[in-house]
Amino acid sequence: MAEARATIRRGAARPAAPARRARATVPARPGLFARLLGLAPISPETVERTVTGAILAGGAAFALLILHLMGVPAMAGAALADLTARAGFQVKRVELNGVNNMDRLTVYAIAFDQHSLAMPLVDLDRVREQLLRYGWIADARVSRRLPDTLVVDLVERRPAAVWQHQGQLRLVDAAGVVLDDVSAVAMPDLPLLIGPGANRHAGALLALVDKVPALRPVLVGATWIGDRRWDLRFQSGETLALPEGDAAAQRALVKFARLDADRRLLGGQFVRFDMRDPTRFVARINRQARAIDEQADEAAIDAGDETAGDGAEGATAPGAGGIRPARPAAPRNGGLAKVSDSI
Repeated sequence: MAEARATIRRGAARPAAPARRARATVPARPGLFARLLGLAPISPETVERTVTGAILAGGAAFALLILHLMGVPAMAGAALADLTARAGFQVKRVELNGVNNMDRLTVYAIAFDQHSLAMPLVDLDRVREQLLRYGWIADARVSRRLPDTLVVDLVERRPAAVWQHQGQLRLVDAAGVVLDDVSAVAMPDLPLLIGPGANRHAGALLALVDKVPALRPVLVGATWIGDRRWDLRFQSGETLALPEGDAAAQRALVKFARLDADRRLLGGQFVRFDMRDPTRFVARINRQARAIDEQADEAAIDAGDETAGDGAEGATAPGAGGIRPARPAAPRNGGLAKVSDSI
């Protein structure tokens, strides 16, 4: 008999669960930089290439920095300079142009004072800076002439006067730049300026004297008084006190030159002229020279009287040169004589 199969049911079968719906994927919002980049008229490929190039350039710069810190470029440059020096590109000669007063040996010493004489390593700017420290040199140009010559072209300052200050004599140009020391036994034929700061006004004084060419050859020096005006000294020993200010000093000096041309003031009996006050012209008389002249006049008169005693009217002693009239006595006001403006 067929064996019966028992089927055990544990309850009603559960319905199949419905299939889960797939969620819709929400695209992520681009960032601010991406949105701004999207507004720019640049393709993403261009941006990618630019960023890649920047990264490579930064890496190369970093590598060069490391090499520089290790001294690799310096070693390579030194090796290259050594090779060029061995090939004959090395400083052996210095050609100087425009040197008249500057010491040539000093220029040579500066040109050859190099860390390396290989032509590529010569520091031309350093040579020029060292040359410009000397008063004689107004400008300098240094260049290379291959294979082995440095060319130095100099522009020298022109001496204009000798400045006496604190017991020292120094040669200066019109701008007052000190050029060199001067020995008292080898004074150049230049005006002597005396006083603190007189060198800074040398150009103004030379321009002032140029207005009176007749007085320029007889001017030997000037003293800067109180940092405001000049006292001029002439070859015949007189001193002329000028007023303050360039314009006033020029008017006074031109007037004095005219008076000297008319009255021969220089080389006479005066020792000092004072023109500081534009309304007055004051002259100090040399009383010693005046006394000598008066003694000579009296001797000439006595000689004339002795000759006249022989009965020859108007006759003079041999060699007396005639009887000169006696000059008026010197003023008693300290040797000062006021000359009116009419002269």
